[in-house]
Amino acid sequence: MIIRGITEEITDSLNFFPVTVITGPRQVGKTTLAKYIISRSEKPALYLDLELQSDLNKLNDAELFLSQQSNKLVVIDEVQNKKELFPLLRALVDQKREPGRFLLLGSASPELLRESSESLAGRITYHQLYPINLAEVQDSVSQNDLWLRGGFPNMILAKNNKLGYRWMDSFISTYLNRDLIQLGLNASPRIIRNLWTMLAHQNSQLLNATALGSSLGITTPTVKRYIDFLEDAYLLRSLYPYSGNIKKRLVRTPKIYLTDTGILHHLTGVTDFVSLSGNPIIGSSWESFVINNVLTQVRKPFDLFFYRTHQGAETDLVFARGLEVVATAEIKYSNSPKLTKGNLQAFSDLNAPKNFVITPSSDDYLFKESVRICSLKTFLSDYLNSI
Repeated sequence: MIIRGITEEITDSLNFFPVTVITGPRQVGKTTLAKYIISRSEKPALYLDLELQSDLNKLNDAELFLSQQSNKLVVIDEVQNKKELFPLLRALVDQKREPGRFLLLGSASPELLRESSESLAGRITYHQLYPINLAEVQDSVSQNDLWLRGGFPNMILAKNNKLGYRWMDSFISTYLNRDLIQLGLNASPRIIRNLWTMLAHQNSQLLNATALGSSLGITTPTVKRYIDFLEDAYLLRSLYPYSGNIKKRLVRTPKIYLTDTGILHHLTGVTDFVSLSGNPIIGSSWESFVINNVLTQVRKPFDLFFYRTHQGAETDLVFARGLEVVATAEIKYSNSPKLTKGNLQAFSDLNAPKNFVITPSSDDYLFKESVRICSLKTFLSDYLNSI
C-alpha cells in the first residue's frame, strides 16, 4: 500500500462536505485510496462499483436503495457510468444535510464534471488524484526508477521492466479501444494513438496543431478538439505562457506535456534507463517529471506558466499569484547546469524574488543573487511550499 499525499485532504473534505469527488485517469489508484480511507473511518460505508452489473442492478430504483443508506458513507466508483444519479444525490443531500454522505470516484469526463457541478453546486468538492510522486515513495523507489516507469501503481509495483512494459502496453491499448470511447471520444483509436505518439515525441514543445493535423490527415480544429479531450482525461497537460504586464513580443502558444513519464517513455520506445540516457527526449522527459512532481506536491494557490519571448528570453516555470510573479524555475538535466543568456534575461524580465535551477541531484547553493541551484528533491522538500 502506497500512502497517497492527498489522503488527509480528502478525509478533511469528507468531514465537511456532503459529497466529495476523486477524479483522475484509469488505474491511478482511486479505488485503492477510497478503500483505505473508508477502512479508517468510524462511519459505516457501502461500496458500489458501477462497472459491476450486480452493483448497477442495486440502483435500478436508486432513490429507494440510496435513501435506505442514509447512515452510511456511500462510495460510488466509476460514477460517470450513471450520470442520472447526480440530481438524485442533490435531493438526498438536501433531505439530510451532513458531511460525508457520498464519495464519488470517476475517470475524468467533461460530462461527469458538468453534471455534478450543475446538480450539486455548494454541496460538493473535487480532488484530482495524480500519478504517484517522489514524496509518496521516497523510501522505497529511486528517483530514476520513478522517472523511468512513471507514477501508475501497477508500473511501480511491477517486479521488472519487462512486466511493467507489458502492463503499460495493455493499459494504453485499453484506453484507446475502450476507455476513451466510454468517456465520449468519437474518434478512430488509430488516429488517437498516432496523435498521442506524435505529442510524446514533441513533449514540452510549443503546440503546432496545424502541422499535427497535416500529418494525420485531419483538420486543425479536430486536432485541438482531440487534444482538449485527452487533457480532460488527464493524459495531457497544457502549460500556458505568462504575459502579465510585460511589454514584450511574447510567445502565445501553449506547451504540451504528457502527464506521466511512463506513458511518455512507452510511446517513444524507451524501455530502460540506458535507452533513456541515449534518447533525444531525455531533456523534455526530465522537464515533464519535474513539472508533474511540482504540480502534485504544491500546497499553495499558484498559477503555473512558462515564459518565452521572440527575442530568446525563456524559463520553464513561472509561479504567479494573480499578476505577481513570486518565483521562477529553469529545469536542467545536468548537475553542472549552464544558464543561457535567454535564461538570465527571463529572470531579469520577470524580476521574481526567487529563481531556481532544478537539477537531478546537484548540491544546493546560491549561484548568484536570487538564483539558486538545487536538486529536485531539495526543491520539493525545502523550497516549493515556502515560496
